[in-house]
Amino acid sequence: MEPKKTILVIEDEPHIILGLKDALEFEGFRVVSASRGKDGIAQARAERPHVVLLDLMLPDLNGYQVCEELRRLDAFMPIIMLTARSQESDKIRGLDAGADDYVTKPFSVGELIARIRALFRRISRPSETLTFKVGDATVNVTAHTVERAGTTDSLSFYEVELLRFLHERLGQPVSRDEILNKVWGLEASPTNRTIDNYVVKLRRKVEAQPDRPEHILTVYGYGYKLVP
Repeated sequence: MEPKKTILVIEDEPHIILGLKDALEFEGFRVVSASRGKDGIAQARAERPHVVLLDLMLPDLNGYQVCEELRRLDAFMPIIMLTARSQESDKIRGLDAGADDYVTKPFSVGELIARIRALFRRISRPSETLTFKVGDATVNVTAHTVERAGTTDSLSFYEVELLRFLHERLGQPVSRDEILNKVWGLEASPTNRTIDNYVVKLRRKVEAQPDRPEHILTVYGYGYKLVP
């Protein structure tokens, strides 16, 4: 029997921890938890979880600080940030700190579990393309890095998946709905700005002039396309 995958929940609200623990254990996961940021970092170091669910508001460190520490500990550990804030700037700051994704409270536990399962399916999928070019940037799928102009940046799990999916459709417009479904395993919704936030981050890493992109192009009213 395959060992259970471990999920670390770093959250200071006991009822949320209990609810997530019950739901995730029912789905077959092993759950460990911490109510403080420093304890969560220690748990991550000891447990090496397969996924971290990280609350933004903690009593000692904030979620951004914890996320940065977790990234220093493990560059590839998937981190999903839980936040009660709805402002785009807070979400983008979380992604900049190293989070792979975020959900806004109150959230659907079913949707969260669907995201986790979709993430595991993609992690277990063999990589057909180990490296590819985006303009003068080289994306390394295996190492989760992008190199351009002598500088190497790390890529999160979803950054790699988004770039790889756009590369598979090179030169073709791809709708936001299809990207959400294929990369995140989510149904599209009018308020879901996840893709747009990721594109902003990726342009900073692969474009010579992120505000005047030449490779990750917006197809207005539809989605995005990647051009050579």
